Amino acid sequence: MEKYDVVVIGSGPGGYVSAIRCAQLGLKTALVEKYNTLGGTCLNVGCIPSKALLDSSEHFKTALQDFEKHGIDINTPKVNLPKMMTRKEEVISQTCDGVQYLMDKNKIKVYHGIGSFLDKNTISINGEKKEKIFGENIIIATGSKPNFFPGMEPDKKRIITSTEALSLKEVPKHLIVIGGGVIGLELGSVYGRLGSQVTVVEFQEGLLPTMDKTLGKELMKILKKEGFKFLFNHAVQKVNSTKKGVQLDVKNKKGEIISVK
Repeated sequence: MEKYDVVVIGSGPGGYVSAIRCAQLGLKTALVEKYNTLGGTCLNVGCIPSKALLDSSEHFKTALQDFEKHGIDINTPKVNLPKMMTRKEEVISQTCDGVQYLMDKNKIKVYHGIGSFLDKNTISINGEKKEKIFGENIIIATGSKPNFFPGMEPDKKRIITSTEALSLKEVPKHLIVIGGGVIGLELGSVYGRLGSQVTVVEFQEGLLPTMDKTLGKELMKILKKEGFKFLFNHAVQKVNSTKKGVQLDVKNKKGEIISVK
């Protein structure tokens, strides 16, 4: 059984950065990751792909709205979503390859598989082959999973999470975002620029409710100019998927139930 000074479980930004620093300090370090690629949620289905799509959608918006002002005459730009998604995947691949390079450079052993504790120092790795490793110190950096309220569980077709929103096959005509936080607004911005009508349903009063109110107000001004619609102080009661689309039953401050399609 291979022995290490430090074993890090999880290769997201918390995990791989910790592993690199431990190795730089002279500690024999291993990293355990259950997926085939390194980088965790951020690099694979979070920060990096969303920023890649934001960048592409911003270029499309600029071509659509600003080229003519600068005397650049072109035919009306069209969205090639599959090609946009291909570029996004290339960005992800380059970034993940960069993390693998850092692992190799710092002589960090990477194990692919699900790590679980046999005791406080022994980790069982269930991957292509089953292995056991010993860690004098263990860093748990496994991240988190989304939590869904009853009645609005995703079907990953029409009712989706941010993960599925990063790989849509076509631009939706109408996109309803439940929650006025960073992730929903970011992806709403992507598809809003590409032609979707975006409606944001938020339980509280205003956007970015966990941040400074001034930020939320300024962002709302920007998004309103881009055609966003908002339903504040509305609580989602149920989400129904139909052949024609999705229907939300939401309750307003008066206690009235209204439908949003």
